[in-house]
Amino acid sequence: MYSYDEPVYLISVVAKILEIHPQTLRQYEKEGLIEPGRTDGKMRLYSQRDIDKIKTILRLTRDMGVNLAGVDIILRLKEKLDELDNINEELRDNLQKKTQNSGTRVSVKQSSYELILFKK
Repeated sequence: MYSYDEPVYLISVVAKILEIHPQTLRQYEKEGLIEPGRTDGKMRLYSQRDIDKIKTILRLTRDMGVNLAGVDIILRLKEKLDELDNINEELRDNLQKKTQNSGTRVSVKQSSYELILFKK
């Protein structure tokens, strides 16, 4: 079985799975929204993570009417939030370790977010 990030799907397979034209995938790549892997022969290969990202792009554009520039901003903000969530988790872990060693009790609220898209 392949990992979530391993590029294994050809452009034609992804286009068929998502019921879109391969040119749409090329356009998303041209706009910098996705970065498929490449074989030595320069064929595009997509991972499951890429496919999930494309599904998000399609939901934003088709269901919510967001243009590709808006999608780019949304995806960048989501990546930044994910990065900040990781830093926050590391800080919580460090705080918990330090408080355990010193015997001090500290409560930390945990909050996170999830990007949820609804159809109208």
